Amino acid sequence: MGEEWNDSQPIYRQLRDRVIAMILEAVLQEGDPLPSVRTVAADYRVNPLTVLKAYQQLADEQIVEKRRGVGMFVKAGVRGQLLRDERQRFLKEEWPRVLATLQRLGLKAQDLLDGAAAERSPADRPPSAKGQR
Repeated sequence: MGEEWNDSQPIYRQLRDRVIAMILEAVLQEGDPLPSVRTVAADYRVNPLTVLKAYQQLADEQIVEKRRGVGMFVKAGVRGQLLRDERQRFLKEEWPRVLATLQRLGLKAQDLLDGAAAERSPADRPPSAKGQR
């Protein structure tokens, strides 16, 4: 989790979003415990009630499960659901803006692929992309 907070939304919401990002990036695996409320509060210098509120929201959304006396754990199968939700959100909210920008700039799919290939080093490129430009 990063240490910087922005003023656009409450810190508990940013903590919640960071946990979700860690699950999506497979930093936190299904079945892994979340760091303790006290640890997160101390590490990021936030009120433990703020961390607790973020964790409670994750539990309410059934992303994590509470195990009495043990802690909170990432639920099984949640990463796949989060990926589906994020893909749907991207397609509904972000893709229309991206598509409009691509059309406005006259960019085609091949332009994007060529740009992505140019960003990677030659050793990272798939065999069919080596030597092409």
